[in-house]
Amino acid sequence: MRNRAPFMNWWQSIIIGIVEGLTEYLPVSSTGHILLAQRMLGLEDNEASKAFAIVVQAGAILAVLGIYFTKARGMAEGLLGRNPAGLVLLRNLLLAFLPAAFAGLFLEKRIDALLTGLWPTVASWFVGGVAILAVAWFKRNASPGKVRNGLGMDRITPSMALTIGLLQCVAMWPGTSRSLMTIVGGLLCGLHMIAAVEFSFLLGMVTLTAAAGYKFLKNWKILFEEYSVMAMMLGCFAAWLSAFLAVKWMVSFLQKRGLEPFGYYRIALAVVVAVLILRGVILPQT
Repeated sequence: MRNRAPFMNWWQSIIIGIVEGLTEYLPVSSTGHILLAQRMLGLEDNEASKAFAIVVQAGAILAVLGIYFTKARGMAEGLLGRNPAGLVLLRNLLLAFLPAAFAGLFLEKRIDALLTGLWPTVASWFVGGVAILAVAWFKRNASPGKVRNGLGMDRITPSMALTIGLLQCVAMWPGTSRSLMTIVGGLLCGLHMIAAVEFSFLLGMVTLTAAAGYKFLKNWKILFEEYSVMAMMLGCFAAWLSAFLAVKWMVSFLQKRGLEPFGYYRIALAVVVAVLILRGVILPQT
C-alpha cells in the first residue's frame, strides 16, 4: 500500500477545504490558491492531491445548492413540466456547461502537461487582474449609451448561454478562475451584475458536480489508498462552510464594488508569489 500523502492530517485537510470554499466562487481561482496553499504547506502535487482538491468541491457544491435551493427545485419541476421558467434555466445551464465538458475531455491532459506549476498560475493571476481593471476602466469612461443597465437571468438566450460556456473554457488555464470568466461572460452578454453572478454560481454547481464526479470515479482507488475518509469529510465540511459564507458575502459586495478590487488583489498576489518563487521561499514545482 502507498504511504499516506503528507498533508492529510486533520488540520491540513481543513485548510485545503477552507481555501477551496473561500475561492471557488470568487474571481481569484480556487485551483491557483489550492496549489499555492500546498506549496506553502510543503505538500506534494500529484494525481491524488489534485483529485482530493476536486473531491472537496462537493462541499462548495452543497453550499450553493442550499442557498439557491428554490431555483434548483424550479429546474427539477421544469423537467416534470410544472415550471417553464425552471426548464429554461436548466436548458441554459446545460448549454453553458457543454463547451467545458468537451474541452475537459479532450484537452485536460495537454493543459496539465503544458501549464504545470506555479509560474503559469502567477501569469494568469496577473493577466486576469489587468483584464478586470481594463473592463472597469471602460465601464467608467464609456458614454451612458454604450453601457446597458443589464438583463435579468430570465432573459438569457441559448446563444448567450453558449457564449458564457465558451468563456468558461478559458478557465482551464490554472489561475484564470472559472467564476471570473463566467461572470465577465454574463456581463459581456448584457446581464446585470447580480444576474451574471447568480448564473455563474449555478453554472459552477453543474460544472463542479460533473468534474468532482468524474475525478472521483477516475481516482477513487488512489484517493482511498492515500487519504482517510475522515480527511475527505473534514475537507468537504470546511469547503461547505467557507463557500456558504463567501457566496453570501460576494453577491452584496459585487453589487456595491464590482470586480475591480479583485483585479488589484490578483495583481498583488501575482507579484508577491513571483518574488517568493524567485527568492526560493516557494518552489514553483514539486
